[in-house]
Amino acid sequence: MAHPKRKISKQRRDKRRTHYKAKPETLATCSNCNSTVRYHRVCSECGHYRGKLAIDKKTEA
Repeated sequence: MAHPKRKISKQRRDKRRTHYKAKPETLATCSNCNSTVRYHRVCSECGHYRGKLAIDKKTEA
């Protein structure tokens, strides 16, 4: 297992972590009901995913 020979200072550690930028989630519109949906997720309104019914919302409620 890796074992550091010297302590990494807070400044050096934080410099290494500066490249990460938080981005807002990518949103799309549902092809069935035109509501806003996150990419690669089932629509919470109608239960469709990529044009096909994934979850039957009528029997679930």
